[in-house]
Amino acid sequence: MSYTLPEIPRPEPCAPNEVLLMASGDSRHSANQVCWTAQDEAEKKIIAAFAAEGIQVKRAHPCDPALGHGFIWSQRMGMDVFAKIDPSARLIVAEAVWQYSHHVMAGLRSHRGPILTVANWSGQWPGLVGMLNLNGSLYKAGVPYSTIWSEEFTDEFFRRGIRQWLKEGRITHDTSHVRDLDPASLPAEEAALGKALAKELAARKAIMGIFDEGCMGMYNAFIDDELLNPLGIYKERLSQSALYAAMREVSGQEAQAVRDWLDKRGMTFHTGPNPETDLTDAQILEQCKMYIAALRIADYFGCSLVGIQYQQGLKDLTPASDLVEGLLNNVERPPVLDPATGRELYAGQALPHFNEVDECCAVDALVTNRAWTAMGLDPATTLHDVRWGQQYRGDGIDDFVWVLEISGSVPASHLIGGYAGAHSYRQPPMYFRLGGGTLAGVSRPGEIVWSRIFVRGHELDADIGRGTVVTLPEAETRRRLKETTEQWPIMHAVLHGITRDKFMARHKANHINVAYAPSAEAAARALAAKAAMFHAMGIGVHLCGKV
Repeated sequence: MSYTLPEIPRPEPCAPNEVLLMASGDSRHSANQVCWTAQDEAEKKIIAAFAAEGIQVKRAHPCDPALGHGFIWSQRMGMDVFAKIDPSARLIVAEAVWQYSHHVMAGLRSHRGPILTVANWSGQWPGLVGMLNLNGSLYKAGVPYSTIWSEEFTDEFFRRGIRQWLKEGRITHDTSHVRDLDPASLPAEEAALGKALAKELAARKAIMGIFDEGCMGMYNAFIDDELLNPLGIYKERLSQSALYAAMREVSGQEAQAVRDWLDKRGMTFHTGPNPETDLTDAQILEQCKMYIAALRIADYFGCSLVGIQYQQGLKDLTPASDLVEGLLNNVERPPVLDPATGRELYAGQALPHFNEVDECCAVDALVTNRAWTAMGLDPATTLHDVRWGQQYRGDGIDDFVWVLEISGSVPASHLIGGYAGAHSYRQPPMYFRLGGGTLAGVSRPGEIVWSRIFVRGHELDADIGRGTVVTLPEAETRRRLKETTEQWPIMHAVLHGITRDKFMARHKANHINVAYAPSAEAAARALAAKAAMFHAMGIGVHLCGKV
């Protein structure tokens, strides 16, 4: 009997002096088109750097003139690109923009040649954020990779790194700032508190409400139930369509009451008449309805925290959720009542929100909320993108100052002036066609504890350290905002005992969780309690830098 056999792709082998380059991008062509110029410029510099080493870099997929960019913009496209390339080729994934890791994860999982992730050291677009997300995703998947970053791709750090990769198929970085927690070294009171909080969580389990699991290709942000449930945390898998439906049940009067509350506290809304480009009052009221609906759904299901996916699906129905997220994460926030009983929901409490449904940040936020509350500290916590940073000298500062900047909102207690220092700007149209306001401002100076939970094989690990938020001159703050995304909130952070390159080499995520403490001593004690709770929950704890 005769069968028609499928035609299997036969990739062309790479020459010994060739390296392939690909670029994963956004799923939204509007973002890819705006960011393509920066990506093209970075690629040209990378190609020139490898040419100086006698290596020809060839693009694994062409630029598409009809689309106006050269990014891999879907999972299907990524699979098709990988089907045509040599699976043993040396491969560069170059990022100058935010990218969706699942576009290339299928191909990278089965690729046999050395993989190098590269980002331009620039805040213009979230290229560093995209690379860190891809790195965390590869690490979780157990895919070997090397990584490096550079401003101009001509510095000795970059040149030395690519030479090692070309010769050995790997780049080694200094991560000597990381050490495993010795539980016996923790102060007794904080150790006891952390252990007691972990036992309480195991006995009185918590529910994590997730409005559509999975966002923006962040494979590194998912925690399987088998890892999550032993911690005492379970998922309530909610739908963003249910959130949208619940918004339709909120009255205009209730929404206006939230807006009035914010106005009375001095928050500034930068509004205009054109909904295509301006923040409008109608957009703000829709966000107020979402805030009320999220609290009511969370209360109905008994959630201890919630996460809204927000960038896909919901963005095509309603304005962005960012204002909602910042309000939920703050203890002081507009009251929301049960429509049947009049009971105030989560009165006197923050309802932690984990941005972009990053479940690793969710566990972190829950632990922070429990530990900080037990210690009488402000439990307002948020995640930030590790966006960029530069050395700053002057005004009593001589250190590397990071730009931590999440896409839209932070709790008001993190900002200089609180609500009175908060501003709401329209989200950029290339990301959010229907607009919506941010909860932005400059983070207040003070001591912070930072952390990141990540998946290592079949285990959960946590990096934790301390930092100081510094005040930079207004002109420097404005410069940094213009170098990044000026509608978003910014934190000027110095991480204790960690250089730029050590942090980048170690961090397994695009996000970092932060919470304030009123003094250096309080920060050290809060870190100890949090580390103790992590450890008692069975999470591997790693101390980073000076703690």
